[in-house]
Amino acid sequence: MHNLTTEKQERAVLVGIELGPEHGIASEESLAELRALTESAGAEIAATVRQKLKAPDSRTFIGKGKTAEVRDIAAAKGASLAIFDDALTPAQARNLENEMKLRVIDRSQLILDIFAQRARTLEGKLQVEIAQLSYLQPRLTRQWSHLSRVRGGGSGTGVGTRGPGETQLEVDRRKIRERLTRLRARLGEVERTRGIQRRRRLEVPYPTVALVGYTNSGKSTLMNALTDAGVEVADRPFSTLDPTIRRLKLPGRMNVMLADTVGFIHRLPHMLVEAFKATLEEVRTATLLLHVVDASSELASERMTVVEEVLKEIGAAAIPRIVVLNKTDLMEHPQRGGSDAIAVSALRGEGLDRLLEAIARHLSRMREEVSVTFPARRGDLVAMARRDGEVLSEEYRDGLVSMRALVSAPVAGRLRKAAAAS
Repeated sequence: MHNLTTEKQERAVLVGIELGPEHGIASEESLAELRALTESAGAEIAATVRQKLKAPDSRTFIGKGKTAEVRDIAAAKGASLAIFDDALTPAQARNLENEMKLRVIDRSQLILDIFAQRARTLEGKLQVEIAQLSYLQPRLTRQWSHLSRVRGGGSGTGVGTRGPGETQLEVDRRKIRERLTRLRARLGEVERTRGIQRRRRLEVPYPTVALVGYTNSGKSTLMNALTDAGVEVADRPFSTLDPTIRRLKLPGRMNVMLADTVGFIHRLPHMLVEAFKATLEEVRTATLLLHVVDASSELASERMTVVEEVLKEIGAAAIPRIVVLNKTDLMEHPQRGGSDAIAVSALRGEGLDRLLEAIARHLSRMREEVSVTFPARRGDLVAMARRDGEVLSEEYRDGLVSMRALVSAPVAGRLRKAAAAS
């Protein structure tokens, strides 16, 4: 992995505009988030510039005067990069680069760069490269016949340049289309393998509980606290990209599979959501979601809304969820949460028993009653029903056992399938 902190660290000027509260997270908080993303990408922040506007300038986004100001600040601070908090059109980015004599990237490109650094698995790397090329495709101009020295695997020359592709890759539209076709075909193969693994996991009939939440809300810390999974924990955005799945034992002998997934963020690039839909399948197919919230943040409510919007985009809006108010150790007057929310400190292990009981209660309400008959020799099916839920009745006659049980949907399906096959 290329890490700018091990070489000469790139210096960046951050640029944000304020258009009003109807545009989502407040500009000051959005810029604070951009600072965290920039540091996470490995760049040093030389200066931050804000601009109040009624509407973005169609040519340079921030207007002629502010463009000159950013250029002068960058020259004085020795910065070679300008990072904009908002999405730039291809024309705006080109005009800004020409007038400021700086490399210019926007928030989406910065997030893509961080993903390029963090991707560890083949699937993750393929997904990131597809997202980067999808982002780059409309930004090509005729004179850009080559993107020199672009290498795969996160070995670019600076923030926003890591990924996609091969050395001396011709980045004309035809070449990118061809590469995207190959990458998507390869990703399809990897996804099929993951699908087989998922089906095998479903044969071990435990419900899946998926952790979702805004990036840096403490999902991985909670995963480790509940399962000793050993997931990397870092106080930075997107420390977890690849899903981790572990078995979790709940009160009342119920077992579930707990899945930790990538965090969401304000204005998460759409092409990244598209590319990572296979990874986010763990969320889409979950029985229950734990929406982990950094309760100590003043922006907790806005960030919950962002997560709900992404869940809607990936088709997971209808899945039942429990809100987990995390990081209560950072609050002066922490709340215990209510019937719909559980307050915890994953770091200190506080409130975890209440959370496990809430998950067990929720899944118990989702159990189905099933009546099946199968050969008496299939004691493994009876044991599975007992392990997962509650056997209401059990009658043995003529080498058969008739059983009525209250079990989770996956186990109910497994029992019905076994009964039909016998």
